[in-house]
Amino acid sequence: MNSPRFAPAGLLLRCTGHRVAFDGGPGAEPPPGRLDAWLVTDERSELRSVLRRRAATRDVHVCAGDLQVGEVAVRCRPVVHTSHPAYGYRIEAGDVVVVWAPEFWEFPAWAAGADLMFAEAAAWNRPIRFRRGVGGHATVLAVSEQAAQHGVRRLVYAHIGRPSLRAIDAGLKPPAGEWGVEGRTYSLRFSHEKDGEVSAS
Repeated sequence: MNSPRFAPAGLLLRCTGHRVAFDGGPGAEPPPGRLDAWLVTDERSELRSVLRRRAATRDVHVCAGDLQVGEVAVRCRPVVHTSHPAYGYRIEAGDVVVVWAPEFWEFPAWAAGADLMFAEAAAWNRPIRFRRGVGGHATVLAVSEQAAQHGVRRLVYAHIGRPSLRAIDAGLKPPAGEWGVEGRTYSLRFSHEKDGEVSAS
C-alpha cells in the first residue's frame, strides 16, 4: 500500500485446477478466470473496500480464514502486526509448504520449515513501530536471520517499503532471501497420492 514503486503485495496460488488470490489491490488483481476464494491478511486494511468491490465482480467474498481446495490446505494463522487481528497463511500441498506473511512485527513461528515464504520487508535495518506500541513492521535483516533459524528454504520479500527501497537503490542486499518481482511465478512439485505442482505468482 502506498508504495512509490510497486502495486500492493498480492499472490495468486494455482494448483490442480484451483486458483486462490491473496491480498493485492489496484494494479495487483488476479488475472481473469475463476477464483475459488480471495483471502486477506487484514480484514480492516485501507484496501478493504476496493478489494470487496473487485472480488464481488469475480463472485467471491474477501475474507480471512481457512480453506481446502482439492489437495491444497490453506491455514489462516495469526501474526503480531497491529492493534486488531491480522493473519498470514500456511499453504500445504502434499509435502510442500508455502507461507504468505507479508506483514508482521514478530516472525511467525508457524512458518517454520516452509519450502517457500513470502515475507515482510517494509523496514530495512530499523523496525517500524506503530503508535502506542501496538505492533509494526519487522526489518529485512531480522526476517532474514529468523527465517534461517526457522528452517525456511526459500525466502522472498513481498511487502517492500520505502526504507527497503532506499537500501535497494544503495545496492544493499539482504543476508538471505530475494526481493519479490511483480508477475514472477514460483513453482514447486509435491508428492501426495498423486504428484502435482503448486505455483504462486
